[in-house]
Amino acid sequence: MNHEAYKLIPEDFSALPSLGGTEPELHFVDGFGALDAIGVLVSSEGDVPESVGLHRETLAGAGFDGKPGTTLQLANASGTLVVAVGGGEPGSLDADGWRKAAAALVRATQKHSRIGFELTDTARIDAGRLGQVLAEGVLLARYSYDTLKSRGKGTALAEVQFLAPGTDTEAASRGVDTGRAKVRATTIARDLCNAPPSHLTAVGLGSAAKELGERFGFGVEEFDKQQLIDLRCGGLLGVNAGSAQEPRMIKLSYRPGGTPTGHLGLVGKGIMYDSGGVSLKPSDPMHLLMKMDMGGAAAVLAVFTALRDLGCKAAVTGFLMCTDNMPSGSAYKLGDVLTTRSGLTIEVKNTDAEGRLVMCDALTLAVEDGVDGIVDIATLTGAALMSLGQLTAPVFGNDQRLVDLVLESGRRTDEQLWQLPLEQAYRPQLDSDVADISNLGGPYAGSTTAALFLAEFVGETPWAHIDIAGTMQSDKDDSWRSKGATGFGARLLIDLALNYSAT
Repeated sequence: MNHEAYKLIPEDFSALPSLGGTEPELHFVDGFGALDAIGVLVSSEGDVPESVGLHRETLAGAGFDGKPGTTLQLANASGTLVVAVGGGEPGSLDADGWRKAAAALVRATQKHSRIGFELTDTARIDAGRLGQVLAEGVLLARYSYDTLKSRGKGTALAEVQFLAPGTDTEAASRGVDTGRAKVRATTIARDLCNAPPSHLTAVGLGSAAKELGERFGFGVEEFDKQQLIDLRCGGLLGVNAGSAQEPRMIKLSYRPGGTPTGHLGLVGKGIMYDSGGVSLKPSDPMHLLMKMDMGGAAAVLAVFTALRDLGCKAAVTGFLMCTDNMPSGSAYKLGDVLTTRSGLTIEVKNTDAEGRLVMCDALTLAVEDGVDGIVDIATLTGAALMSLGQLTAPVFGNDQRLVDLVLESGRRTDEQLWQLPLEQAYRPQLDSDVADISNLGGPYAGSTTAALFLAEFVGETPWAHIDIAGTMQSDKDDSWRSKGATGFGARLLIDLALNYSAT
């Protein structure tokens, strides 16, 4: 990856550090081998497993009540740390609960490299699903972005052994492989979002996409500034006008063997750094996080790394719309009018409402490609964060069947979504006196007016929009979410693609 010499970035810097090194071993066993720590699932009532070595009254006296997500570290004469992991009521854990239990164990054993997990009450969950969610919980919770640290790096995870009597270990092992593929995608998205804007530009993301395409079997086309001019992508070009870095549109394509079940289009917002442009953002902690304003593009790119390995039967095409949004003498201004690929003209009323401008051209191109449905994902509005917080993303759409598919994928992956109405009564707020539409609505329902803007460019094509402005990052380690970029949307969209059909 080429960088400007003055940045003093080492030539061997990788925007994808999670793909380097050795992956930890995850396997189901009949008995534990040599380990540094062993987690034991302990329900909130009933008998305590013998391997814990303590009665329930003693655990309660130490503050452990067995509720899901709780842990208690226990000294052991053998030198192996024992960790009680809360399981809630006996037999109550569903797939999300098992994922979170595995994450809780890993969080409690950060300084240990070889861990065991003794499982109970697994009869109610399919063995393959169990293996998948355990792998997701373990690997997502252990993630950290420390590639730029010269010291203080965490302990690498080498091995996790799962002891689950009565479980079909062959099916569970296949589930582990599925979980690995989905986690790999998520950590790729996290790596890209966590990379500093000095180290990852739109051009750099294009290079990363080509590297991933060659490795994971999907096509990559990269469109430079002149090609974008030729394509009349005036939205992306307008936002790029103030940046010293060239824009890129990156088109991704995956085709399965045989007749595809449908053709799914994915669109990701890729603002590599969002200063707000002339409508400059205040210098607050949120401004610092604007290196993650390409979280949608990162999630879409990550999805393609899993499609071949997981046997996706649908055709999938992705569009990543990538640029900085910077103030300068050449930057686009309030009052400018941009001409888009669709021919619609847009009056700029706020240069910090730029995500919808870069994405509208991609939506038009996806429709031209003849996709059966489009899902876009973007860190689009602060209103999404204010309304639903950091754990839940709003979803909008013009087709309830597609929205329902997206919602179901969110439920299966524990990437929480909540459908909000595409309220047409707010559409007049986007009217312009000098152009077909403006890029900003009124002071309220900002997520809805942003979605209404995007809806103008999809026509009758089934479409859903996910706003991840709130869920793109976590302020702290929380279950499977590690502090920093969450990679939200990668596993959700993989699940959607694996289950997608045109009808």
